[in-house]
Amino acid sequence: MTLKHRFQKAIEYFSTNMPVAETELVYDNPFSLLVAVILSAQCTDKRVNMITPALLLRFPDADTMAAASSDEIFPYIRSISYPNNKAKHLAGMARMLVEKFNSVVPADVDKLQELPGVGRKTANVIASVVYNQPKMAVDTHVFRVSARIGLTVNSKNPLETERQIIKYIPEDKIAIAHHWLILHGRYVCTARSPKCGECGIRAICKYYENLKT
Repeated sequence: MTLKHRFQKAIEYFSTNMPVAETELVYDNPFSLLVAVILSAQCTDKRVNMITPALLLRFPDADTMAAASSDEIFPYIRSISYPNNKAKHLAGMARMLVEKFNSVVPADVDKLQELPGVGRKTANVIASVVYNQPKMAVDTHVFRVSARIGLTVNSKNPLETERQIIKYIPEDKIAIAHHWLILHGRYVCTARSPKCGECGIRAICKYYENLKT
């Protein structure tokens, strides 16, 4: 099976069986999503969704969060991973939004990555989810699942995975394909015990093919 054919079959399957695929982070506006994505690094969306309501009630926008210290933010996020660093990131991110971007979350990926706590993955999430840009955010699920299925070949890092994937996905499908792969990795192609018996794309999956040999 050629790589192009594998992509075609995967896209056909997900388009039919997962026509609506969205982030599971709860947000109301670009700022609240940016906060949630920063907090989601090495943390589950479920946990983030548990703590963001109180956090965003106290700091609902860049201006109010920019006026706070990391010590003031910390109590609201203490139950997630790396709360000290993330509190500093949030405080610094909000201040930069106010001082450099007029309190508006930028749409440009390079500008987004200037913000504390924002790497390429987070920037691509914001660009695709908020601004409907054809950006492929590669998290641990996307990295693992794309390699297992055989959508990527010998990818060493998220950037390489991103570049390989977008070569074979139509531009208008890139943003939703990010969610397809995340949700597939979260609920079917899990890290430790992938549910191959429930998988609708096992016929094109390299991992499953190797299990049979």
